[in-house]
Amino acid sequence: MLSIGGADLWVWLQGARQRAAENAVDLAEADWLLQAVTELDSLALRLASFKDKPSVSSQRSLAELEQLWQQRLQARVPVQYLVGCVPWRDLMLKVSPDVLIPRPETELIVEIARDIAARSPLSEQLYRGIWADLGTGSGAIALGLATVLPQAQIIATDVSADALAIAAENAARNGLGDRIQFLLGAWFEPLSALKGHLAGVVSNPPYIPSQTVLTLAPEVTHHEPHLALDGGESGLESISHLVKTAHRYLQPGGIWLIEIMSGQGAAVTEALRAENAYEAVQLHYDLAGIQRFASALNRPI
Repeated sequence: MLSIGGADLWVWLQGARQRAAENAVDLAEADWLLQAVTELDSLALRLASFKDKPSVSSQRSLAELEQLWQQRLQARVPVQYLVGCVPWRDLMLKVSPDVLIPRPETELIVEIARDIAARSPLSEQLYRGIWADLGTGSGAIALGLATVLPQAQIIATDVSADALAIAAENAARNGLGDRIQFLLGAWFEPLSALKGHLAGVVSNPPYIPSQTVLTLAPEVTHHEPHLALDGGESGLESISHLVKTAHRYLQPGGIWLIEIMSGQGAAVTEALRAENAYEAVQLHYDLAGIQRFASALNRPI
């Protein structure tokens, strides 16, 4: 560990916040970066109680801290990638450009899965069943499911070996390594032996139209993996695959639940009903009142 004078850190933070405002970056990100590389916590930053300390322990020198901040401002690298982690629910998750940064909006998908299972007449069976998080990325959803469904078996799949390695590391870091099985492959490919046996299929698939991906903020377009964003020309390619395939893997009464893009609700519900394999098709809203998730139950044969 290195040490930096408290007064020097205070001067740096004031300048970092000012430059954040000038570059349309949230001022709180400067605080987040400082907390990640030093011993300071949010209270110390809020009260500026470190200003008079002769030294503050830090993983980075002041010059290195400034280099990181310049990457945020000039190259628009997301601060989550700079610090290498992000809080999500009650978890701390490692992230890198190999995985999509888990969004706060996605946190609700875990509660929705649990609540749908609780309302089902098959609730006990679902609680103890096998759940699959498809395209797990950082492992966020799989870890969330493991926490709210402590008796379930969780399987997480991803086509990216690098993403899967990060997901497995996140599970181990959060004490859930023995609860989740990580399998390499696209969507259901690694699950061929489980046809008709899954209690739930949950996913945050790529759902943004290809051309729209190119118009997103540079933090997303230039740094987050397009594999996890690009849903094809319509944005519905991956979703369509999940609609057409999941019912073969779900047990009767099993839960199908995914995240969708605003404006896709009608198309997704229409596709689910047209498949004639699902019932109880429903859209769910996030805390901002946006249609964010779609769910259905696998129709009994």
